[in-house]
Amino acid sequence: MAETEADVPPVNVAIDVVAVGNAIVDVLAPTPDEVISDQGLVKGTMRLVESDEAERLYAAMGPGTEMSGGGAANTAVGVALLGGSAHFVGKVADDQLGKVFTHDIRAVGVGFDVPPAPHGSTGRCLVMVSPDAQRTMSTSLGVAGDLAPKDLDEELLKSASWVFLEGYFWDPPAARASLIASAQVASAVAFSLSDPLLVGRHHQDLWAFCDAYVDLLFGNEDEVLALGQTDDLAEAIAKVRSLCETLVVTRSEKGSMVASSDGDVEVPAAPAQVVDTTGAGDLYAAGFLIGRCRGLDARRCAELGGQAAAAVIARLGARPDPSVPPFSRQ
Repeated sequence: MAETEADVPPVNVAIDVVAVGNAIVDVLAPTPDEVISDQGLVKGTMRLVESDEAERLYAAMGPGTEMSGGGAANTAVGVALLGGSAHFVGKVADDQLGKVFTHDIRAVGVGFDVPPAPHGSTGRCLVMVSPDAQRTMSTSLGVAGDLAPKDLDEELLKSASWVFLEGYFWDPPAARASLIASAQVASAVAFSLSDPLLVGRHHQDLWAFCDAYVDLLFGNEDEVLALGQTDDLAEAIAKVRSLCETLVVTRSEKGSMVASSDGDVEVPAAPAQVVDTTGAGDLYAAGFLIGRCRGLDARRCAELGGQAAAAVIARLGARPDPSVPPFSRQ
C-alpha cells in the first residue's frame, strides 16, 4: 500500500547555524549639513532614538538606499554565502522595511519565518551621509527587541549545529529571555559580546550566562577587557577563557587570537582595502562558524573568519558581495 503524507516521517535536516538577534534595516541617504543641524543631530555621531523620532527623521531624509543589517542576521547571511545552511530568528513589523528585510535575507538563502508583528515598526538605522562623507546615524530598535520565547521554534534551534546569539539582544528584557531560552535547548552555543558598554552594564549576568551556556565566545579586544575587568589583555584572556571551550578575540588590523582545546593561536589580519568597517565582526563570526561546522582547526577557522571580514570592509554596508572571495565559490 502506498504511503500517505501522514505516514511519511518528518525529515530532520540539520542546519549549520541558527542566528538569533536584531532585525535592522539601514537607510542611507545623502543629506545636506543644514538638514542634519535642523533635526538637532550632531554630525558624525550615532545615537538610539524612539520610534516616533525615527519616523520624523525618516520623513526628513531624501531618497535613500535601504540595506538590511543586524549583527546576527549579517552572520547568518555570511554563513549562507560561504556555502552553509543558515536560519535567522528575529522580529520585524508588517511594514515596508519589514518586507525589505524579509526579502533581502531570504534572497541569499537564509531561512526566516518568524511572523511579523502587526503593530509597531521594523528596527532601522537612519544614516544621513553629509557632503563630506560623514555618517550621522540614528537607530530605532522598533519591534526587534520584542522577540519573546514564545516566538522561538524549539525544534529549529535543536536542529542546528550551532546557535549564534547576538549580545546586543541582552538589553531588552523579552529579547534577553529569548537568548536564554535559545541557549537552554541548543546543542552548541556561540555568543558575540557585541559592545563593551553593554558588557559593563550587565557584567555579572553575562559572566554567569557565558559560564552556563556558551561554548564559543566572540569579542573584540575592548569587549574581552570589559568582561575580564582589567586593562591587560593577557590577563583578560586568562580569566575569560575559563567560561567557554573556545574564546576568539578580534583585533582589527592586528588580526585575531584564539584560545581553545586546539591550542592558542594568533592569526594576522587578511589584506583589505578598508571602505567601511561595519559588519566586520559579524562576518568574521560567519567564517569561523562555517569552519567549525566543516571540522577545521582553530587556525584555519580564524583565517577564514579574517578573509570574510576583509571582504565586507572593502565595501559600503554590512553585507558582503557574493561575487568576491571567500564568498564566491567556483
